[in-house]
Amino acid sequence: MSDAATPGATSASERTKPYAWLVLFMLAFIYIFNFLDRQLMSVLIQPIKADLGFTDEQMGYMTGFWFALFYTGFGVIVGFLADRTSRRNILFAGAFLWSIFTALCGFAKDYPTMLVSRIGVGVGEAAGAPPSYSIISDYFPPHRRAQALALFSLGVPFGQAAGVAFGAKIDGIWGWETAFISIGIAGAVAAVLMLLIVREPKRGAMDHSATVTREQAEATAAEKSGFFETFWEFINRPALLWAALGCGFSAFVGYVALTWNAAFMQRTMALSSDDTALWYASMLLVSMGLGTWVSGALTDFLAKRSKVWYALVPGIAMGLSAPFWYFFVMAPNWQTALVILSAPTFLTIMYLAPALALIQNSVKPSQRTMAGAILLMVLNMIGLGGGPTLAGAMSSNITLAGIVERLGISATEAGALAKMTAAQLKEQPAEIAAAVSAASNHGLQTALLWITPFYAVAVFFILLEAFAIHREVKAGGPVRDGGARLGIVLLAMGVAGFTAMYLMKPLGVWFADWMGATQIVLLALATGFGLLLCFKALGRRNAAATA
Repeated sequence: MSDAATPGATSASERTKPYAWLVLFMLAFIYIFNFLDRQLMSVLIQPIKADLGFTDEQMGYMTGFWFALFYTGFGVIVGFLADRTSRRNILFAGAFLWSIFTALCGFAKDYPTMLVSRIGVGVGEAAGAPPSYSIISDYFPPHRRAQALALFSLGVPFGQAAGVAFGAKIDGIWGWETAFISIGIAGAVAAVLMLLIVREPKRGAMDHSATVTREQAEATAAEKSGFFETFWEFINRPALLWAALGCGFSAFVGYVALTWNAAFMQRTMALSSDDTALWYASMLLVSMGLGTWVSGALTDFLAKRSKVWYALVPGIAMGLSAPFWYFFVMAPNWQTALVILSAPTFLTIMYLAPALALIQNSVKPSQRTMAGAILLMVLNMIGLGGGPTLAGAMSSNITLAGIVERLGISATEAGALAKMTAAQLKEQPAEIAAAVSAASNHGLQTALLWITPFYAVAVFFILLEAFAIHREVKAGGPVRDGGARLGIVLLAMGVAGFTAMYLMKPLGVWFADWMGATQIVLLALATGFGLLLCFKALGRRNAAATA
């Protein structure tokens, strides 16, 4: 990797045709629906809980762990196929699928049906971002990719804001079921429109330079890279590994906010559906939109001086976010909370565009879709799978303890009260309903406060990314470590995960529930893989020392 500007940048710029911008707009339009459908569930948590009696833990698992598990798993499959077949067609199939399953959420009357519908949304959305990243990289030259990817990433704030605005408004008029059905149908129509407008580009068409001809770039792009080859590049190269983990923990706090903020303000600060649709949606649009655009433009500008800014921009932003998050959770009313929340919302989104640009510029053209899928796999398993799930589980446990303490009843009786719908709670004595409401409010607030330290974790990994990029700049090319660092990280995550589960409840209790058993198996696999990487790296080091 070099600090020098990309050769031939002016020539490449002249080849960025108007149609490329039309493609970018259309892909961003589809991306809006990707996040609109995802945010829709988050803004409807309160009315769904009131009607169907789901707990925060159930909502956390559904919007977090299970969604992320299928989203990331199918994302890798999509990346493999998209590096070999039509990326546009795969994007169409995914967009149509997630839209249909979004509509099916509107017909769910119990938890299993809703869970399966959301998993279907996750499977479809897996085909959204990775093919789009690769298509954009073949329409825009390297020195413009951060800006192009940042503009594409505006689909995130526009989608989040649209999900909040339309979801809350439609729910207030016709109910949450109609919100899912109507938005799902609109997404299916948008998918067909994209299929008619976007053409599949030649791979590597924009990667030529003063030293690499267009023919050579396209020939390199035509090479087929396997999944394991691309995955090993992440494992073996600290700059990419730390970028992925930095994104993951940045997304951890980001997805907690996007999943639970609306429910938190509605539950504890009496934020109405109309105010949610107007003020919360407007804040998301402005803050996330500006943060996404500023991060791309600022990184493009600063990275011309040093590639280290691919890490320093999001690192500084995440460090500044933490105190604002704390004061948001402790705010006395929703008006004050929204003003404070605008700052971390603006800052925390800044991790995405620099990471996308770094990854897309650091791998071969034939690996871009798969590299994007792997980045999203790490980002979403840690961020989407961990953040909302942990916050929901903590909220339910603290709520349960609060009901027991306030009413002096058993945990079994408290659990039954916590699962009651709004209509059922109204039939209870006033002191019981008030105790359950107060415990629920305190549970979610406390859970969100415990998210604050994860900002420091995100900054830690982003700083490691900065040091790794600096090493590559000094070395004049990629620096690899044989996977040793990932091994250490997986071991640490395994130990931390098992410790957290044990502190919440005995491990034997987790095995009694299929969701808990799945988490234990995944932690065990991560720990075992970490041990394997550490032993292999140690063996290579010993062999080198005795050679």
